[in-house]
Amino acid sequence: MDIKISEIANLPSKWGNFKIQSFKENDKEHLCIFKNEPKDTLNLRIHSECLTGDALGSLKCDCGEQLEFSLKYIEKNGGIIIYLRQEGRGIGLFNKVNAYALQDKGLNTIEANHQLGFKADERTYEIVNFILKYYKISKVNLLTNNPEKLESIKDKILTRVPILIDPNRFNKDYLNIKQSQMGHLL
Repeated sequence: MDIKISEIANLPSKWGNFKIQSFKENDKEHLCIFKNEPKDTLNLRIHSECLTGDALGSLKCDCGEQLEFSLKYIEKNGGIIIYLRQEGRGIGLFNKVNAYALQDKGLNTIEANHQLGFKADERTYEIVNFILKYYKISKVNLLTNNPEKLESIKDKILTRVPILIDPNRFNKDYLNIKQSQMGHLL
């Protein structure tokens, strides 16, 4: 794995003062956001990019709310957010917008991905293990509802911290599909 690692920089934000560092993996530039220098055991959120939810406040998903919860949690309790550049469950922004259009016509999130020729979830988490090793992190309290994230670093998890977001009329069906068909722990 050929990874380039940036310097550490300060990131003051509306959620608190953080440090950031980027890990460049081929054409993907991932970001680590942390409160204090990473240590052996800490709180961890693995968050996949969601431009529509994270930056635009989309109500079609719970991604932006999960990121905000995680930033507040890390500000208060310490830890790290690994922000992965895997937009749209790994299908990219262009395909995600096409999947949204199919959802507007009545398909659910999984059906829309399948219609476009993708699996329900195309994300991978190998870079997470690289980052954890780089920071010498051996044990984590993982902030997640996603069973694939739990599986990807199962040997490092002390406990799971659930992120429960109240559904709205736009994401209620999306959350039900995540729970019933993808095994998310909601």
